[in-house]
Amino acid sequence: MAGTATTGPGAVRVAPGTIELNADRSPDERIELTILNTGDRPVQIGSHLHLPDANSALEFDRAAAHGFRLDIPSGTSRRFEPGASRTVGAVALRGARRVPGLQIKDADRIELDGNE
Repeated sequence: MAGTATTGPGAVRVAPGTIELNADRSPDERIELTILNTGDRPVQIGSHLHLPDANSALEFDRAAAHGFRLDIPSGTSRRFEPGASRTVGAVALRGARRVPGLQIKDADRIELDGNE
């Protein structure tokens, strides 16, 4: 496997030290969840997915996860293998905290024309 170049095209240059992700988050903006993949296929959750909208094969406390996303670097994801469970950290969404749903969980609220 090739090393990481520090000069030239594609170079990766970083300052010395350690970066703590979401360091400005208070304890009430953090939770830990145990997620179990009950499905027969691997499932990935991306860094900015609203956790309750995750694949339905993943078993975890969706109510507690409302308004939270995984506490992982932006643009990355966590993979959950079939039958495996993992405890993960999550942080509260910031800003307006409005999350357009990727899945329609309550079909009774949606009219046939797509309006609520």
